[in-house]
Amino acid sequence: MKVRIGFGLGTLGATTDAGAFAALIDSLEDLRFDSLWLSERATGPTLDPLVALSVAAGRTTKLKLGTSVQVLPGRNPVLLAKEWATLDVLSGGRALPAFGLGVVDPIEQQAFGVAREERAGRFDEALGVMRRLWTEDTIDHDGTWFHYDGVGIGIRPVQSPPDVWLGGRSPGELKRVGRLSDGWLPSFQSPAEVQAGQAIVMEAAATAGRAIDPEHWGALVAYSPTEIPPPVLEAIGKRLSGVNAAEVVPIGHDALRRTLEAFIAVGFSKLVPVPFGSTITDWDAELAALADATLDLTT
Repeated sequence: MKVRIGFGLGTLGATTDAGAFAALIDSLEDLRFDSLWLSERATGPTLDPLVALSVAAGRTTKLKLGTSVQVLPGRNPVLLAKEWATLDVLSGGRALPAFGLGVVDPIEQQAFGVAREERAGRFDEALGVMRRLWTEDTIDHDGTWFHYDGVGIGIRPVQSPPDVWLGGRSPGELKRVGRLSDGWLPSFQSPAEVQAGQAIVMEAAATAGRAIDPEHWGALVAYSPTEIPPPVLEAIGKRLSGVNAAEVVPIGHDALRRTLEAFIAVGFSKLVPVPFGSTITDWDAELAALADATLDLTT
Protein backbone atom coordinates (compact mmCIF):
# COMPACT_ATOMS: atom_id res chain seq x y z
CA MET A 1 0.00 0.00 0.00
CA LYS A 2 1.47 3.32 -1.12
CA VAL A 3 0.78 6.04 1.43
CA ARG A 4 0.55 9.55 -0.01
CA ILE A 5 0.10 12.80 1.92
CA GLY A 6 -1.53 15.71 0.14
CA PHE A 7 -2.76 19.06 1.34
CA GLY A 8 -6.21 20.60 1.09
CA LEU A 9 -7.75 24.02 1.45
CA GLY A 10 -11.28 23.92 2.80
CA THR A 11 -14.23 26.07 1.87
CA LEU A 12 -12.74 29.10 3.63
CA GLY A 13 -9.68 28.84 1.39
CA ALA A 14 -6.29 30.20 2.40
CA THR A 15 -5.96 33.47 0.58
CA THR A 16 -7.22 35.39 -2.41
CA ASP A 17 -3.90 37.20 -2.73
CA ALA A 18 -2.05 36.08 -5.86
CA GLY A 19 1.42 36.29 -4.30
CA ALA A 20 0.48 34.43 -1.15
CA PHE A 21 -1.26 31.67 -3.11
CA ALA A 22 1.75 31.27 -5.40
CA ALA A 23 4.08 31.02 -2.41
CA LEU A 24 1.88 28.36 -0.83
CA ILE A 25 1.96 26.30 -4.05
CA ASP A 26 5.73 26.65 -4.32
CA SER A 27 6.15 25.43 -0.74
CA LEU A 28 3.98 22.37 -1.37
CA GLU A 29 6.10 21.43 -4.37
CA ASP A 30 9.41 22.11 -2.60
CA LEU A 31 8.41 20.09 0.47
CA ARG A 32 7.25 17.23 -1.79
CA PHE A 33 3.64 16.96 -0.77
CA ASP A 34 1.86 14.56 -3.11
CA SER A 35 -1.13 16.66 -4.10
CA LEU A 36 -3.19 19.80 -3.66
CA TRP A 37 -6.97 19.59 -3.23
CA LEU A 38 -9.17 22.66 -3.53
CA SER A 39 -12.77 22.80 -2.31
CA GLU A 40 -15.62 24.57 -4.04
CA ARG A 41 -18.08 27.16 -2.76
CA ALA A 42 -19.46 29.23 -5.63
CA THR A 43 -20.85 31.77 -3.15
CA GLY A 44 -18.11 31.55 -0.52
CA PRO A 45 -14.77 33.27 0.16
CA THR A 46 -12.62 30.80 -1.75
CA LEU A 47 -11.02 30.64 -5.17
CA ASP A 48 -12.61 28.73 -8.02
CA PRO A 49 -10.90 25.33 -7.81
CA LEU A 50 -10.26 24.65 -11.51
CA VAL A 51 -8.87 28.10 -12.20
CA ALA A 52 -6.68 27.98 -9.09
CA LEU A 53 -5.48 24.45 -9.94
CA SER A 54 -4.51 25.71 -13.39
CA VAL A 55 -2.34 28.35 -11.74
CA ALA A 56 -0.82 25.64 -9.54
CA ALA A 57 -0.17 23.44 -12.59
CA GLY A 58 1.81 26.21 -14.22
CA ARG A 59 4.07 26.63 -11.18
CA THR A 60 4.79 22.96 -10.49
CA THR A 61 5.99 19.78 -12.18
CA LYS A 62 5.08 17.02 -9.71
CA LEU A 63 2.23 18.21 -7.48
CA LYS A 64 -1.02 16.43 -8.36
CA LEU A 65 -4.13 18.58 -8.70
CA GLY A 66 -7.51 17.62 -7.25
CA THR A 67 -10.88 19.02 -6.21
CA SER A 68 -12.42 18.25 -2.85
CA VAL A 69 -15.00 18.22 -4.25
CA GLN A 70 -16.29 20.00 -7.36
CA VAL A 71 -20.06 20.22 -7.74
CA LEU A 72 -21.24 18.31 -10.82
CA PRO A 73 -25.04 18.87 -11.02
CA GLY A 74 -25.69 22.18 -12.77
CA ARG A 75 -22.68 22.00 -15.05
CA ASN A 76 -22.45 21.25 -18.78
CA PRO A 77 -20.65 17.87 -18.94
CA VAL A 78 -19.12 18.55 -22.36
CA LEU A 79 -17.54 21.82 -21.26
CA LEU A 80 -16.42 20.38 -17.94
CA ALA A 81 -14.90 17.32 -19.63
CA LYS A 82 -12.97 19.69 -21.91
CA GLU A 83 -11.71 21.71 -18.94
CA TRP A 84 -10.46 18.66 -17.05
CA ALA A 85 -8.90 17.18 -20.20
CA THR A 86 -7.10 20.48 -20.78
CA LEU A 87 -5.78 20.58 -17.22
CA ASP A 88 -4.61 16.98 -17.50
CA VAL A 89 -2.84 17.61 -20.82
CA LEU A 90 -1.11 20.81 -19.72
CA SER A 91 -0.06 19.35 -16.35
CA GLY A 92 1.32 16.16 -17.87
CA GLY A 93 -1.34 13.86 -16.42
CA ARG A 94 -1.62 15.25 -12.87
CA ALA A 95 -5.38 15.93 -12.74
CA LEU A 96 -7.43 14.33 -9.95
CA PRO A 97 -11.10 15.12 -10.61
CA ALA A 98 -13.34 14.56 -7.61
CA PHE A 99 -17.05 15.36 -7.71
CA GLY A 100 -20.00 15.69 -5.38
CA LEU A 101 -23.68 16.61 -5.36
CA GLY A 102 -23.12 19.96 -3.67
CA VAL A 103 -23.73 21.20 -0.16
CA VAL A 104 -27.30 21.42 1.10
CA ASP A 105 -27.43 25.19 1.37
CA PRO A 106 -30.13 27.39 -0.25
CA ILE A 107 -27.71 30.15 -1.26
CA GLU A 108 -25.18 27.76 -2.77
CA GLN A 109 -27.86 25.75 -4.55
CA GLN A 110 -29.15 28.88 -6.26
CA ALA A 111 -25.78 29.29 -7.96
CA PHE A 112 -26.08 25.93 -9.70
CA GLY A 113 -29.78 26.20 -10.49
CA VAL A 114 -30.63 22.54 -9.87
CA ALA A 115 -33.53 21.37 -7.73
CA ARG A 116 -32.38 19.20 -4.86
CA GLU A 117 -34.38 16.21 -6.06
CA GLU A 118 -32.74 16.39 -9.50
CA ARG A 119 -29.14 16.40 -8.31
CA ALA A 120 -28.51 12.65 -8.16
CA GLY A 121 -29.93 11.90 -11.59
CA ARG A 122 -28.03 14.74 -13.21
CA PHE A 123 -24.84 13.67 -11.44
CA ASP A 124 -24.97 10.06 -12.62
CA GLU A 125 -25.74 10.97 -16.23
CA ALA A 126 -23.18 13.78 -16.46
CA LEU A 127 -20.37 11.61 -15.11
CA GLY A 128 -21.09 8.89 -17.66
CA VAL A 129 -21.05 11.46 -20.47
CA MET A 130 -17.74 12.90 -19.31
CA ARG A 131 -16.01 9.54 -19.12
CA ARG A 132 -17.08 8.74 -22.69
CA LEU A 133 -15.85 12.12 -23.93
CA TRP A 134 -12.45 11.44 -22.39
CA THR A 135 -12.05 8.14 -24.25
CA GLU A 136 -14.09 8.42 -27.48
CA ASP A 137 -13.68 10.72 -30.47
CA THR A 138 -17.41 11.52 -30.58
CA ILE A 139 -20.46 10.30 -28.71
CA ASP A 140 -24.17 9.94 -29.25
CA HIS A 141 -26.20 10.23 -26.08
CA ASP A 142 -29.94 10.49 -25.47
CA GLY A 143 -30.58 10.77 -21.75
CA THR A 144 -32.98 12.34 -19.30
CA TRP A 145 -30.97 15.53 -18.93
CA PHE A 146 -28.56 15.64 -21.88
CA HIS A 147 -28.79 14.91 -25.60
CA TYR A 148 -25.79 14.82 -27.95
CA ASP A 149 -25.32 13.71 -31.56
CA GLY A 150 -21.73 13.24 -32.70
CA VAL A 151 -20.23 15.47 -29.98
CA GLY A 152 -16.56 15.27 -29.02
CA ILE A 153 -14.09 17.49 -27.17
CA GLY A 154 -11.25 17.24 -29.69
CA ILE A 155 -8.49 16.27 -27.22
CA ARG A 156 -7.75 13.33 -24.96
CA PRO A 157 -6.45 13.61 -21.41
CA VAL A 158 -3.03 12.10 -20.75
CA GLN A 159 -4.68 9.72 -18.30
CA SER A 160 -7.03 7.50 -20.25
CA PRO A 161 -9.32 8.32 -18.59
CA PRO A 162 -8.51 10.18 -15.36
CA ASP A 163 -9.56 8.38 -12.19
CA VAL A 164 -12.66 10.00 -10.72
CA TRP A 165 -12.98 10.31 -6.96
CA LEU A 166 -16.28 10.90 -5.17
CA GLY A 167 -17.03 12.21 -1.72
CA GLY A 168 -20.07 11.36 0.38
CA ARG A 169 -21.15 9.93 3.71
CA SER A 170 -24.83 8.93 3.53
CA PRO A 171 -25.80 5.35 2.55
CA GLY A 172 -27.06 6.55 -0.83
CA GLU A 173 -23.86 8.47 -1.50
CA LEU A 174 -21.73 5.49 -0.50
CA LYS A 175 -23.61 3.24 -2.89
CA ARG A 176 -23.01 5.77 -5.67
CA VAL A 177 -19.29 5.66 -4.88
CA GLY A 178 -19.36 1.90 -5.32
CA ARG A 179 -21.34 2.05 -8.57
CA LEU A 180 -19.52 4.90 -10.26
CA SER A 181 -16.24 6.02 -8.72
CA ASP A 182 -12.60 5.04 -8.98
CA GLY A 183 -11.91 6.21 -5.43
CA TRP A 184 -13.58 7.50 -2.26
CA LEU A 185 -12.55 10.74 -0.53
CA PRO A 186 -14.74 11.32 2.57
CA SER A 187 -14.35 14.11 5.10
CA PHE A 188 -15.22 14.76 8.75
CA GLN A 189 -15.25 11.05 9.56
CA SER A 190 -13.22 8.98 11.96
CA PRO A 191 -11.11 5.99 10.90
CA ALA A 192 -13.76 3.67 12.32
CA GLU A 193 -16.50 5.44 10.35
CA VAL A 194 -14.65 5.27 7.04
CA GLN A 195 -13.93 1.60 7.62
CA ALA A 196 -17.66 0.99 8.05
CA GLY A 197 -18.41 3.10 4.97
CA GLN A 198 -15.84 1.20 2.96
CA ALA A 199 -17.84 -2.00 3.46
CA ILE A 200 -20.94 -0.35 1.95
CA VAL A 201 -18.91 0.97 -0.98
CA MET A 202 -17.35 -2.42 -1.68
CA GLU A 203 -20.71 -4.19 -1.53
CA ALA A 204 -22.24 -1.71 -3.97
CA ALA A 205 -19.25 -2.07 -6.30
CA ALA A 206 -19.53 -5.86 -6.26
CA THR A 207 -23.25 -5.64 -7.03
CA ALA A 208 -22.39 -3.45 -10.02
CA GLY A 209 -19.79 -5.94 -11.21
CA ARG A 210 -16.79 -3.74 -10.44
CA ALA A 211 -14.20 -3.13 -7.72
CA ILE A 212 -12.37 -0.17 -6.18
CA ASP A 213 -8.58 -0.20 -6.54
CA PRO A 214 -7.07 -0.96 -3.09
CA GLU A 215 -4.89 2.15 -3.54
CA HIS A 216 -7.91 4.42 -4.02
CA TRP A 217 -9.19 4.79 -0.47
CA GLY A 218 -8.57 8.34 0.70
CA ALA A 219 -9.74 10.83 3.28
CA LEU A 220 -9.75 14.56 3.85
CA VAL A 221 -8.61 14.99 7.44
CA ALA A 222 -9.48 18.35 8.95
CA TYR A 223 -7.09 19.47 11.68
CA SER A 224 -6.28 22.63 13.59
CA PRO A 225 -2.82 23.75 14.71
CA THR A 226 -4.49 25.40 17.73
CA GLU A 227 -7.72 25.10 19.69
CA ILE A 228 -10.90 25.56 17.65
CA PRO A 229 -13.30 28.25 18.84
CA PRO A 230 -16.58 26.72 20.17
CA PRO A 231 -18.77 28.65 17.67
CA VAL A 232 -16.88 27.00 14.80
CA LEU A 233 -17.45 23.56 16.30
CA GLU A 234 -21.13 24.32 16.73
CA ALA A 235 -21.44 25.49 13.13
CA ILE A 236 -19.95 22.24 11.84
CA GLY A 237 -22.32 20.23 14.01
CA LYS A 238 -25.29 22.08 12.54
CA ARG A 239 -24.15 21.67 8.94
CA LEU A 240 -23.10 18.01 9.27
CA SER A 241 -25.82 16.30 11.24
CA GLY A 242 -24.49 13.83 13.76
CA VAL A 243 -20.87 15.00 13.47
CA ASN A 244 -19.04 16.09 16.60
CA ALA A 245 -16.24 18.17 15.11
CA ALA A 246 -14.31 18.03 18.39
CA GLU A 247 -13.99 14.26 17.90
CA VAL A 248 -12.94 14.24 14.24
CA VAL A 249 -10.68 17.32 14.06
CA PRO A 250 -7.32 16.61 15.75
CA ILE A 251 -5.69 19.56 17.48
CA GLY A 252 -1.99 20.00 16.79
CA HIS A 253 0.40 18.19 14.48
CA ASP A 254 1.14 15.31 16.86
CA ALA A 255 -2.56 14.50 17.16
CA LEU A 256 -2.94 14.78 13.39
CA ARG A 257 -0.15 12.28 12.86
CA ARG A 258 -1.82 9.80 15.22
CA THR A 259 -5.08 10.23 13.32
CA LEU A 260 -3.37 9.65 9.97
CA GLU A 261 -1.74 6.51 11.37
CA ALA A 262 -5.19 5.28 12.40
CA PHE A 263 -6.50 5.83 8.85
CA ILE A 264 -3.53 3.94 7.43
CA ALA A 265 -4.21 1.08 9.83
CA VAL A 266 -7.68 0.57 8.30
CA GLY A 267 -6.39 0.65 4.72
CA PHE A 268 -6.79 4.31 3.75
CA SER A 269 -3.64 5.52 2.04
CA LYS A 270 -4.41 8.78 0.22
CA LEU A 271 -4.62 11.26 3.09
CA VAL A 272 -5.23 14.98 2.79
CA PRO A 273 -4.79 17.16 5.88
CA VAL A 274 -6.94 20.30 5.72
CA PRO A 275 -6.24 23.14 8.18
CA PHE A 276 -9.46 24.15 9.84
CA GLY A 277 -10.89 26.45 12.45
CA SER A 278 -7.97 28.77 13.05
CA THR A 279 -6.29 31.64 11.24
CA ILE A 280 -2.87 30.77 9.86
CA THR A 281 -0.70 33.78 9.13
CA ASP A 282 2.62 32.09 8.35
CA TRP A 283 1.98 29.43 5.72
CA ASP A 284 5.67 28.62 5.21
CA ALA A 285 6.02 27.74 8.88
CA GLU A 286 2.76 25.78 8.94
CA LEU A 287 3.60 23.70 5.87
CA ALA A 288 7.11 23.02 7.17
CA ALA A 289 5.71 21.82 10.51
CA LEU A 290 3.08 19.72 8.74
CA ALA A 291 5.72 18.16 6.51
CA ASP A 292 7.91 17.30 9.52
CA ALA A 293 4.97 15.66 11.29
CA THR A 294 3.51 13.66 8.40
CA LEU A 295 5.59 13.13 5.29
CA ASP A 296 7.71 10.35 6.76
CA LEU A 297 4.51 8.27 6.81
CA THR A 298 4.73 7.97 3.01
CA THR A 299 6.13 4.81 1.47
